[in-house]
Amino acid sequence: MIQKSIHRLLMTGFVAFISSLSLMAQHKVEVIPFGDMDQWVDRQIKESSIIGGNTKNVYAIGPTSVIKGDQVYKNMGGSPWATSNVMAKVAGITKTNTSVFPEKRGDGYCARLDTRMESVKVLGLVNITVLAAGSIFTGSVHEPIKGTKNPQKMLQTGIPFTKKPVALQFDYKVKMSDRENRIRATGFSKITDVPGKDYPAAILLLQKRWEDANGNVYAKRIGTMVTYYYHSTDWKNNVTYEIMYGDITNRPEYKAHMMRLQATESYTVNSKGESVPIHEVAWGDENDVPTHMYIQFTSSHGGAYIGSPGNTLWVDNVKLVY
Repeated sequence: MIQKSIHRLLMTGFVAFISSLSLMAQHKVEVIPFGDMDQWVDRQIKESSIIGGNTKNVYAIGPTSVIKGDQVYKNMGGSPWATSNVMAKVAGITKTNTSVFPEKRGDGYCARLDTRMESVKVLGLVNITVLAAGSIFTGSVHEPIKGTKNPQKMLQTGIPFTKKPVALQFDYKVKMSDRENRIRATGFSKITDVPGKDYPAAILLLQKRWEDANGNVYAKRIGTMVTYYYHSTDWKNNVTYEIMYGDITNRPEYKAHMMRLQATESYTVNSKGESVPIHEVAWGDENDVPTHMYIQFTSSHGGAYIGSPGNTLWVDNVKLVY
């Protein structure tokens, strides 16, 4: 009897092992280009002498290299990633913002995304304090930034993409600010409190986009994955989030405040070369094929200039599961 029991347990374990192997064999995991966060461009930009003239390191995710000087940055080496690190030229003053950093992790690096305050003060010219969240996303930035008005218009949101992955997988770590409310600091208006705690977020949207004769861009939402992080946590590896397809409004996982159509305003460049809003007008169906993918990791969920200094999100090894 004992031998039979042992044999049964061994067989049960073997079947479970074979099942897990089978499950792994059914899914293919692909690292998004530069998604291992091990390669970084170090842009060394000298700010204007009137604000100190310091040389700042403005990091981008791309082939390991150093760029000296205030050159406008365009994604290098086929990297799909842009960041909230930018060079601005306002009223003739060159200023940088860095809220995304490479950080050593094991034998390589990860991305550290910080929410922080950034100030420029020049007597008689400008006095700007903005809240800058750390963000990395698939797309690009139209440099140089020339003002704080309508920052979304300075972003090319998403990249061409026609596949239908089943999940997004990555490693992450979270450190939450202890502030109960967020702040809003746009640069020129008074700094104000915004009710509610600040949460880091991970977002993946698959869209089917099209353009009308007037250059307006519209989109159907094909796939959705949005999650907020509510607590500080140490590294969690290979965490896998399902991408939900089609109209998800009746699914128990659906959270309207973060997953609804047009939850945030996004821009793209149309065929005329103009930066225009993407009008997300309908849910797709299971037969629709996306034209674009937008992935974003951010240390603050509330949009431009809103958040809590001290929030930090670390991200590494970003992959798609098929």
